[in-house]
Amino acid sequence: MTGTAPRPHADWIATARAVAADLAQDAPARDKANKPPFDEIERLRAAGLLTLLVPAERGGGGADWRTAYAVIREIAAGDGSIGQLLGYHYLLSWNPRFFGRPATVERLERAAADGAWLWGGAFNPRDPDITLTPDGAGFRLDGRKSFATGARVADRLVVGAARADTGEPVVVFVDPAHPGVVRNDDWDNFGQRLSASGSVEFHAVPVAADDILGSLSQDEEALSPFATLVTPAIQLVFVHFYLGIAEGALAAAAEYTRTATRPWLLSGVEAATEDPYTLATYGELAVSARSVRVLADHAAEAVQRGLDRGPDLTADERGEIAVTVATAKVASTRAALDITARVLEATGARSTASAYGFDRFWRNVRTHTLHDPVAYKLREVGDHFLNGAHPPFTLYT
Repeated sequence: MTGTAPRPHADWIATARAVAADLAQDAPARDKANKPPFDEIERLRAAGLLTLLVPAERGGGGADWRTAYAVIREIAAGDGSIGQLLGYHYLLSWNPRFFGRPATVERLERAAADGAWLWGGAFNPRDPDITLTPDGAGFRLDGRKSFATGARVADRLVVGAARADTGEPVVVFVDPAHPGVVRNDDWDNFGQRLSASGSVEFHAVPVAADDILGSLSQDEEALSPFATLVTPAIQLVFVHFYLGIAEGALAAAAEYTRTATRPWLLSGVEAATEDPYTLATYGELAVSARSVRVLADHAAEAVQRGLDRGPDLTADERGEIAVTVATAKVASTRAALDITARVLEATGARSTASAYGFDRFWRNVRTHTLHDPVAYKLREVGDHFLNGAHPPFTLYT
């Protein structure tokens, strides 16, 4: 594939929609089964979506982040869990670019394209740090992280750790095939059930010096503005898969209303699709989804501009991007929670049968949005609006 011209944006979207349609067919059954998503990852791999962001000259798809965000949204419409997995994969695969050296980036991107890797992570900042201890010419990794999205099914892991000798927080690259890596199948929440977000343990796992990608220090000026784009970039992943789940709920509900919903006995109409209250409900929800889509696309353009700036990105520019993303995050959270709950108003009582799985859309959004309270994003937006302040750098969740 080396040297192949990048595929057009529209081709990637068509591919993502085909995969999403395939996922949507058995999504309720897979949600109930709650099995690790190995098969679902193979569907993404077969479609070429795992290497989308790797440059074409290194054997990948050569797409940019605007395309990646749109693909995440499409996949999430078919299955929110798999949209989350893919979004985290894209962000984690870019950690070498945010924190690493050019030679490391090239080495890992070529290997990732060749192996069509799925990247998983262990970064949860609310857990105790994993310890990286000097050991001979290299290091060893010990500790445990929960909410390690993708770790159970990943080909490679990106891990946040603290050096035992200096206390410096760093990001390291790990092959989970080592026997000291224990990937627990303990994710059993009521939503995002197939996101493989359980815990992972490290027991004396060797790490070469070259596999320390870089520092995660939050000391002032320790990281470049470009490196700190990692947080707005993952926050915008959330925006797009929340929106994708909401759009998937709307599409599934609309199809049910067209084919199965009966008109209410006092409506005076022949079909549910003619009921003025049903039409008004869908109109309201469609306006909400389309409004958030505009915000999400605007934020994607902002993030892409920041990434394109690279080392020339300034702290103020990074701050403006973070506020733009926070605005979209608030809007997407509110819209997705509202849409996924209220579609049932338009589908009717029979649509609550478990076979249809309409509840999974709300469960998926509700589960993930609780990991990053939207109130704190509102505070950031308000502080910027009132005082001109920019959001501080914090590691993503």
